[in-house]
Amino acid sequence: MRLQRNGVRFQSPNFVLYAGNLDHDPARSRLGITVSRRVGIAVVRNRVKRRVREFFRKVMRTELPPRTSIVVIARSGAGALESAAIGDELAMAARNISGRIVGRGD
Repeated sequence: MRLQRNGVRFQSPNFVLYAGNLDHDPARSRLGITVSRRVGIAVVRNRVKRRVREFFRKVMRTELPPRTSIVVIARSGAGALESAAIGDELAMAARNISGRIVGRGD
């Protein structure tokens, strides 16, 4: 909720991302994922969450500034994407968000 009010927002065809800086834990970044039933059945929703978490762990965490909290909201088309397509969209989002967070001076 705090990120939606005060954070940076980025929208791609299949994801909406909110990001901001953490005040209380300077060494870590955090990830939150929301995947609604519109994305698909439980198997599909869990697959999307696993793929987003894996991409965050391998790539996104290093591209974002330290102390960044990010929320990824999957849209209805995200369930049909392959891992590479999810990675491409999230990489584009991470580049955009990191530049905007640094520019804001949050």
